[in-house]
Amino acid sequence: METSAILKKSLLFSGLADEHLAEVAAIAARRAFAKGETLFSEGEAAIGFYLLATGSLKLCKVSPDGKEKVLHFVHPNETFAEAAFFGDGRYPAEARALEKGEALFFPREAFMGLVERNPRFSLNLIVSLSLLLRRFARQIEELSFAEVPARLAAYLLELAERKSTTFQGKTYLDLDMKKGELASRLGTVSETLSRSLRKLKEEGIIEVEGSRVVILDASRLQGLAGRRLNGG
Repeated sequence: METSAILKKSLLFSGLADEHLAEVAAIAARRAFAKGETLFSEGEAAIGFYLLATGSLKLCKVSPDGKEKVLHFVHPNETFAEAAFFGDGRYPAEARALEKGEALFFPREAFMGLVERNPRFSLNLIVSLSLLLRRFARQIEELSFAEVPARLAAYLLELAERKSTTFQGKTYLDLDMKKGELASRLGTVSETLSRSLRKLKEEGIIEVEGSRVVILDASRLQGLAGRRLNGG
């Protein structure tokens, strides 16, 4: 796929005229990566940011004792590491590939030159960063107040919106990460996640077949996800 076509799918570059998209495409470097590869590490100088074209990545922090906390899973058409343009100019987390894919890299100095010349870039960057802030605020809210089954329900609904198939009233989706990684994303451990999956299965809300989840009762799942703040 041409670079300009990839750019058009991103929120950050939506609404830009073709000549401005061409300017962005001119400074973008295409970078292929393998499964397990690290694009940047926590604390490295932020020399630019990325737009994921294909594949999937996770942004995570690793504690001194080696424990990993997943902050966000990046999907195609999403930008990441924009916030590193500000503050102390260093990447606040590590970006690691969950599968092979390709990303566009935008050098900091070249991109900031475009921002200075085109106010539309500035507006789009503000919107992109505000959505990033809202995403992390929601994650903190869920980790602070929600029980694990409610967090799991919210995640399954979000995943179903992104990629699922429906047949005879049932929604089929494949978990986009290993259960250990999902447990980290939900702020719990694998054993608790397994119990939560089993609980939803016993209540007839979902079926679990390996990494495939079948949503049997979407309304009950939505109700569970909607009770995140009152511990219902």
